[in-house]
Amino acid sequence: MLLATATAPLAVACTTSPPPPPPPDPLAELVKAALSDAALAAAVGASETAAARTEHATRLQAEVDRATPRVPGSSAPPTTSAAAAPPAGATREALVPALRAAQKQAGDLVASVEPHRVGLVASVAAGCASLVEALS
Repeated sequence: MLLATATAPLAVACTTSPPPPPPPDPLAELVKAALSDAALAAAVGASETAAARTEHATRLQAEVDRATPRVPGSSAPPTTSAAAAPPAGATREALVPALRAAQKQAGDLVASVEPHRVGLVASVAAGCASLVEALS
């Protein structure tokens, strides 16, 4: 009886539930926007813009993967990138507002991300601004 009472707390300690999953990475939304913009740019023949936004998505996704803890037993880091399909009826006129929205989204995020991520996010915002200028 004494042994059962002494080991009961140990059994409970060994069966506690795992910690909750981490909150979504704020950069994941920037990855989605970059992939969407790249698909739109490719659909309207803006190949340099598509390449730049694809590079943004790649760099942002690498940071998301680096910062996301791996699940035990998993050999690959989780990923949120998936090829985005261009919207139906994609037009060149839709590209500039999409890039402006991405610039604002990244610019708004600069103030709230960890210091080591500020340069990456600010570079994406600046890159979007330069793409807008190039297309205007």
